[in-house]
Amino acid sequence: MSDKKDNGENRTDWAETRTDWAEDRTIMANERTFNSWMGLGLGSVGVAIALKAVFGDFEPTWAAKLVASLFLAIAIIIYWIARRQSQKTQKRLNGCDAEPLPSAHFTYLVIITTTATIAVGAVLWGL
Repeated sequence: MSDKKDNGENRTDWAETRTDWAEDRTIMANERTFNSWMGLGLGSVGVAIALKAVFGDFEPTWAAKLVASLFLAIAIIIYWIARRQSQKTQKRLNGCDAEPLPSAHFTYLVIITTTATIAVGAVLWGL
């Protein structure tokens, strides 16, 4: 009888360990997803720069700059949505073996990329 009890406890321990590992994988997936969102935002910045390069001689010049600026605005929106979603996910998880990136680091990265994107916009409008 005691063997059956031990076997049940072992199964419970293994189930808890698998759950912990699943949370660790989800933490890492959350960070990869954040990275993908940031890449999408930076891709929008690339489109803005390409539009300015392609339509540089377009008249009126403000129209090409306005369209490029829309892509820069989209990039900034994407950054902040990525931050919000990653922090919501991170709050629900508890790491076991994986150490999650502190949520403040997500915020710092978004602030830096937002600042850089605004600087790109300033340069585009200055050209």
